[in-house]
Amino acid sequence: MRRHLISFPLRAEPLFEITEHGNSTSDFILLGLFDHTTAQQFLFGIVLLVMFSSLLGNALMVLLIRQDPRLHTPMYFLLSQLSLMDMMLVCTTVPKMAAAYLTGKKSIFLAGCGLQIFFLPTLGGAECFLLAAMSYDRYVAVCHPLRYATLMSWQLCLRMTLGSWFLGAADGVVQAAVTLSFPFCSRHEIDHFFCEAPTLVRLACTDTSAFEYVMYICCVLMLLIPLLLILTSYSLILAAVLHMRSTEARKKAFATCSSHLAVVGLFYGAAIFTYIRPTSYKSANHDKVVSAFYAIFTPMLNPVIYSLRNNEVKGALRKCVSQCAALTQH
Repeated sequence: MRRHLISFPLRAEPLFEITEHGNSTSDFILLGLFDHTTAQQFLFGIVLLVMFSSLLGNALMVLLIRQDPRLHTPMYFLLSQLSLMDMMLVCTTVPKMAAAYLTGKKSIFLAGCGLQIFFLPTLGGAECFLLAAMSYDRYVAVCHPLRYATLMSWQLCLRMTLGSWFLGAADGVVQAAVTLSFPFCSRHEIDHFFCEAPTLVRLACTDTSAFEYVMYICCVLMLLIPLLLILTSYSLILAAVLHMRSTEARKKAFATCSSHLAVVGLFYGAAIFTYIRPTSYKSANHDKVVSAFYAIFTPMLNPVIYSLRNNEVKGALRKCVSQCAALTQH
């Protein structure tokens, strides 16, 4: 008997393949920040320019602090850590967004999404505590200048730096592990330009209210505890400055602290607006704009703020430029 081969028409595979537990074997889709209109293309070009400026400015700050012996103090070591965190923050979000916009491939692997979920709270949390350590450094410098070497020793500085990284990393590990443990439904579109836990849990097929509540409490604590320490430090600094008789001493104290206060204002303003607002006041477009400011523009502004208001950094930059000019002449 002859066997007849029966052919079936080819059919398109579904975009998302769902397992019996609800997890998809496909990637997530990042909807991104821009579309392809002329105005949006111009904004995309600005973002790329800001990214390269941020990387260049922060890398230059780290190099100056490393090379100039006058900047080998706890204050500038903490500043170099801030620049390192800013570079890592930009590299975590912008390259993937730019590649997706230029190639049209908006998918991101589950592992890549997990790495973004880990690094964003790690860097954000570490920066919160690092800013608190920097405020303590300014408090000691202004209020106890003669005891600075004792109260702000290198050993204490390294402990505060490692503690900042550890607390941020602990938050990142917990958020990434718990978020990726949820089963996800067929809709894998993330209305953002990077993966973050609050956005991803909305795609889960199970009740995530308990985790969202705990995550909200943790965000509040990681923002407000360092902020309370910063406000306490600057309250004591302000009280000390008001008791100074010398006008020159007051100007020097304000110049010492103004740069740090500007960075604190930029960071906490964006972070509180993003993570502590009630859910009823949130919208995807607002979240993306504020996240872009926090993750892209603020890292560029930090080295500019510190370099423009700091004579020691400007002196180190002039010295570096003169050395480079001398090398090119030879």
